Amino acid sequence: MPMNSSMPQVQFKLNNGKDMPAIGIGCWMGIVGNSQQVTDMVLTALRLGYRHIDTASNYGNELSVGAAIRQTNVPRSEIFLVTKLSSEDHAHPEKALQQSLDRLGVDYVDLYLMHWPQAFDPDSARYCLPEESPTFVETWKMMEALVDTGKTRSIGVSNFSISNLEILLQQARLVPVTNQVEMHPCLPQHDLLSYCTSRGILLTAYTPIGKHKYASHPSLQEIAQRKSVSVAQVLLSWGIKRGTAVIPKSTHEARMKENLTLVSLDHEEMQVLDNFHRQSGMHRSVCGFHSSELGGSCFGWTYAQLGWDMMEGGTMRS
Repeated sequence: MPMNSSMPQVQFKLNNGKDMPAIGIGCWMGIVGNSQQVTDMVLTALRLGYRHIDTASNYGNELSVGAAIRQTNVPRSEIFLVTKLSSEDHAHPEKALQQSLDRLGVDYVDLYLMHWPQAFDPDSARYCLPEESPTFVETWKMMEALVDTGKTRSIGVSNFSISNLEILLQQARLVPVTNQVEMHPCLPQHDLLSYCTSRGILLTAYTPIGKHKYASHPSLQEIAQRKSVSVAQVLLSWGIKRGTAVIPKSTHEARMKENLTLVSLDHEEMQVLDNFHRQSGMHRSVCGFHSSELGGSCFGWTYAQLGWDMMEGGTMRS
């Protein structure tokens, strides 16, 4: 049965000593742009108890997120606000952060992420190669300086592999507080989780429910029915228990409320979820970034340059 606790009451301690709510509301809506729907979703989330809001510059909806923050009666100090640096802004993260702050209508964000490791050059309209300036190490060093300004309390990365984290950590003054990646039972990222945990980097899962693409699977349904909860609650609870933050997106109030409830999973149930990807046809990404149809590349970099170990059939090693 569900425990009498809400996910926002669970906090993860970041490597800089700050706390981050274990569950947030994701603001990628599937299309780029501001909308009243985004504002309403964030307002509802805050009213229900969410205190972790995740958006990005290239979602195009920072104005809408900011409108919700201004309209809510939840104090800014209680909201953990995350936005991200776009690839086209790698050469000037200070300017990009200020533009995000202006759109959000706030003086600071709690966490600023490098959205992707690859830089995009607007002048030549192409993605820079890994060795071309600005490299992600050069961009990271500029992001480190932003913490000193107080305009972001913490910095982290997104879509970084073990190999690229290795490159970054060799020269970083500040260790990223988190690495936000696609993560769910079909793509559990076990090796990446182990690596990041050993270096004090919290993993944050986007698409933690897997876009509901395998929610009807009997093994998941069995656990959910045994607990008298939804499959989504089971998946989010699995993510939290293994030590990762989760940022599901939903515009439905009932589901948003449901997603806040912790479920106690025993060892056997955790093993089912940990090994779910081993079932035939299940070890796969649900996002278009990881797909054999892309010809082994994503946003200008090959999977080898990204550090993604793709298996035959377009699935991805954990």
